[in-house]
Amino acid sequence: MSILIDEEKCIGCTLCVKACPFGAIEMRNKKAVILDNCTFCNLCIPSCKFEAIIKTDEFVRVADTSAYKGVWAIAEQRRNKICSVSFELIGEAQKLAKSLNDEVAVVIFGNNIANLVDELLYYDLDKIYVFDDPLFENFQDDIYSESLAYLSRKHKPSVILTGATNIGRSFIPQVAIKLQTGLTADCTGLDIDETGKHLLQTRPAFGGNIMATITCYHNRPQMATVRHKVMKPAKKSEVKKGDIINVELPKSIRPSRTKLVKSIEIIEETINLAEADIIVSGGRGLGDPKYFSLIEELAKLIGGAVGASRAAVDSGWIPYSHQVGQTGKTVCPKVYIACGISGAIQHLAGMQSSDVIIAINKDSNAPIFKVATYGIVDSLHEVIPALIKRLSNK
Repeated sequence: MSILIDEEKCIGCTLCVKACPFGAIEMRNKKAVILDNCTFCNLCIPSCKFEAIIKTDEFVRVADTSAYKGVWAIAEQRRNKICSVSFELIGEAQKLAKSLNDEVAVVIFGNNIANLVDELLYYDLDKIYVFDDPLFENFQDDIYSESLAYLSRKHKPSVILTGATNIGRSFIPQVAIKLQTGLTADCTGLDIDETGKHLLQTRPAFGGNIMATITCYHNRPQMATVRHKVMKPAKKSEVKKGDIINVELPKSIRPSRTKLVKSIEIIEETINLAEADIIVSGGRGLGDPKYFSLIEELAKLIGGAVGASRAAVDSGWIPYSHQVGQTGKTVCPKVYIACGISGAIQHLAGMQSSDVIIAINKDSNAPIFKVATYGIVDSLHEVIPALIKRLSNK
């Protein structure tokens, strides 16, 4: 359901503003604008004497999809460092743009990020749209979404990709609503339909039992969030390329309705799970949360990160930030060691693309052995201490 304003009929009389009990309508450039907190109560419709307010039960379709050009990737950055998922998005955007014979652009938000923009120039881009302003010092979804929606209306990209990260999942659905287009979440594959030049967006469905391919035929831009560690990152070149476009914030971008009070960083002794080349994961087969100390000790010895199955997280044995799987993090390390993990479909969806998988489980029929490169059928309480002892002696 949507409430729309016909700008040709709207004369800026403000009657609808006074009629809205939720403050969800405001005037901009002498035209009424429906805000995000609209509850679709419809009280504004009879208040308009000029029939400029329209209720519709479906999204407005784009009249001419051919007017939308370019593939955009959102370069996510934290603490003045570009997140690795951004380079995966750039690589995928380049592949899609080649199929469409189109240009590749990156959008980046932050404050004092000239160094990051300079870094992006080495990734064979056509354009870099830069929001560099104190307003973007910290992530706030309403400001990000309003800014990206403004930029999209102005330049009309055909495709927008962002990471399926906490940040991407938070603000990009708001952008889709503002642009009245579709959004496919947690994609593990992207391609172009050669016949209609539509974006083919593939994601797991029904608990990972099937892979669904979704298209957005009638609306633009086509939008997708992409799982981390499932796409190949773009290659860095030796020469700079790309036009830097510094975006001036429009007056419509208002201060955020929320205020960041404090940011607390979780300090881990092992390295970041999503970036790790080696991951040691524990499951419910550990038998007791105290045995995660074995997992942590082994991970520390081999320079790896600590992961966990959903069952272990749901049991309260370890924080959610360690969860690997469809509802956790998707990882692609060089070595993945699964300890006491049976291998449910949900978990396999998040780690089966690892280069080498080593499974330790006393159940020889555990599904994890079907994807394992090497399997050890034995009690992890015997195997892991033996590994720790051997590695400690080196």
